[in-house]
Amino acid sequence: MTQKKIRNMEEFARVSGISRPTLSKYFNDPESVRASTRVKIETALEQHDYRPNVFAVNQNRRTTKNIGVVVPNLADPFFSEIARRVELACLEAGYSPILLSSHGRPEMERDNLESLRSLKPAGVLLAPFGRRLSNKAAVQAFGADIPLVLFDANMQETGEAFVGTNHTQSIDLMVEYLCRSGEPPCLFEMKNPTHPNAFVHRRAYIESMEQHGQTPHVFQAEGGGWNFEEIGCSEGGRLLAEQAFNTNTILCSNDRLAIGMLAAAYRLNIPVGHSETCEIRVAGHDDHPFSRFTCPPMTTIAQDYEAIANAAARTLFERIETGTTPSERSETFFDGRLVMRDSA
Repeated sequence: MTQKKIRNMEEFARVSGISRPTLSKYFNDPESVRASTRVKIETALEQHDYRPNVFAVNQNRRTTKNIGVVVPNLADPFFSEIARRVELACLEAGYSPILLSSHGRPEMERDNLESLRSLKPAGVLLAPFGRRLSNKAAVQAFGADIPLVLFDANMQETGEAFVGTNHTQSIDLMVEYLCRSGEPPCLFEMKNPTHPNAFVHRRAYIESMEQHGQTPHVFQAEGGGWNFEEIGCSEGGRLLAEQAFNTNTILCSNDRLAIGMLAAAYRLNIPVGHSETCEIRVAGHDDHPFSRFTCPPMTTIAQDYEAIANAAARTLFERIETGTTPSERSETFFDGRLVMRDSA
């Protein structure tokens, strides 16, 4: 005869003869019950083929083992890759990650935080849109109630900690290399950038060029949004066709813009690279997962995805496990690494 499926913990308590409070205590922490009771429960679980609804168990706690992870846009391979590593760090530590994308819409960032609040997460890792686009008051209010660690984009006075790349160091590293190995670079960026690190890149580029005794030149692409490759191709192509760039070395604010620039150069039959037969050099920033497969492969700055993901997760876990609020907000920065490929 087919065994009747057990739908919930009440039914399991009835058929197993184990009290509901004891089962709840076991499912919250198996080590919290006596060894003999633990053996009895585990034997009953196997006998009745019952698996508890972990989500329902979590919801009965004041806080859960859920960790919220919110990124601006999962369609961007940079965020999908770093979110993947954050997710793995959570799973390894015994937490259940809930991954949410704001789909490039700042107003959805606040909605995602409110959705997570109703799930009573143990903590949240947030890659924000930044000061210009994120709702700072909403982020601050959320962080006042639930442990919150920011990564990728910094917002001072928001969140208990930040983990990300030292963009001043990374841009200076690229500028120094490009100046040393050929004509000094201009900067190609979006006029209305949607990612806050673009502003850091511009400032760092200008400062680095001046420190190297060079005059900075910034060229801006019209348009906004997250279609960086399309903007890099259309606007980069227009500037190339107009011969607007005053140098043969173009540093793009990020790899996705640079990928568009490479496509534009190909359409215009402009050879890209470092050899004597090439007309321009193109470099980017981020070490986008596809940058090594462009044609030619992209010279760029590698961000340490794994170190950022692990440090952000570890910082949040420590805050959750100690249950204390740090007296000062911590900031952790990882240096970028120059990756020299054929494009520059």
